Amino acid sequence: MNLEYSPRVVSLHKRVKAFLDEHVFPQYSRREQEIAENARKGRPYAPYPVLEELKTKAKAEGLWNLFLPESELGAGLTNLEYAPIAEMMGKQYWASEVFNCSAPDTGNMEVLVRYGTEEQKRQWLTPLLNGEIRSAFAMTEPAVASSDATNIECSIRRDGDDYVINGRKWYITGAAAENCKVFVLMGKTDPHNPDRHRQQSMILVPKDTPGVTIVRDMALYGFMDPPAGHPEVLFENVRVPASNILLGEGRGFEIAQGRLGPGRIHHCMRVVGMAEAALELMCKRVVSRVAFHKPLSDQSVWRERIAKSRMLIEQTRLLVLNAAYKMDTVGNKVAAKEIAMIKVVAPNNCCKVIDWAIQAHGAGGFSQDYLLTSYYAYARHLRTADGPDEVHSNAIAKQELAPYLAAARK
Repeated sequence: MNLEYSPRVVSLHKRVKAFLDEHVFPQYSRREQEIAENARKGRPYAPYPVLEELKTKAKAEGLWNLFLPESELGAGLTNLEYAPIAEMMGKQYWASEVFNCSAPDTGNMEVLVRYGTEEQKRQWLTPLLNGEIRSAFAMTEPAVASSDATNIECSIRRDGDDYVINGRKWYITGAAAENCKVFVLMGKTDPHNPDRHRQQSMILVPKDTPGVTIVRDMALYGFMDPPAGHPEVLFENVRVPASNILLGEGRGFEIAQGRLGPGRIHHCMRVVGMAEAALELMCKRVVSRVAFHKPLSDQSVWRERIAKSRMLIEQTRLLVLNAAYKMDTVGNKVAAKEIAMIKVVAPNNCCKVIDWAIQAHGAGGFSQDYLLTSYYAYARHLRTADGPDEVHSNAIAKQELAPYLAAARK
């Protein structure tokens, strides 16, 4: 794995960092005020002005759609080249949207690039790439263990020239936003197919279609997350044209596997940035606080935690970069084990670093005065989002055991 980036990529990394430091990070307080003002006006899920201003500025500076490897529609970066950029954005979790690089839009755009028809691309991909609309990915369901995607019960039934959709989804990130206009929905078109991985399909559902109801927004560790939200959504006899199906019936699981690989690594890149920011806050805190007649930084327990934090971050970063390199060189399918490993390691390691940073801040660590609580909520939810630790660990073990089991059968 060669970590020497080209001059063009090094320059882009510097430009993104400078933009974040100068324009994005200083706007955190204004962002919070504008979101609160939208709520007072009765529109908590409306776009807020500072984000739209920053998006316009980022687009004008060519810092736009920096993801999308293997596509001429993005910046032409590989996963390995994009990783440091996503990490920088992770220091404030909302920063990625400034560059049109936020979940779930990135994954949905990749789905449309890879699997969409020309008409689907014209209708949905183009406005997503332009940042004119947002989207959501409707997969998780409250009534079943969604860690096993074959459990999904949402029905997609063919009726003449249409499909009719019935089901209930929840924690559908971004679906509450006023500018969310389309769902990429996974459900079952052939629930009795003996191949459980051919029962599912994905279909495009405009949010304003009759029968689509936002039931309630869902809290994440007590956080309501406007303007995106993570709502519960009810689909009752929702009728969409048959042309909205993606790739064809029975291809949903295949699409999900293609979508979730890049999505997982982007999350892991961002959480490394959060852990870096948390370690910085921890270091500043322990050198400025005195307890038992000496600075916390002179106490062995905090030196040990800071040393361990640095090691955990470096281990995680290198594992993420290795997975990115494998995705670039051998493809997402062959790199499945490396992707699974980072999905387990990154949130667990980064949760530990953030937890220590919270501890260093005492009562302040639980407050709104620092970003630590939002960091922790993000890192902790990643242990479940896009597949829980247990599922990924099982997949890793199966690959490790495969040659030994094969030899034992001989």
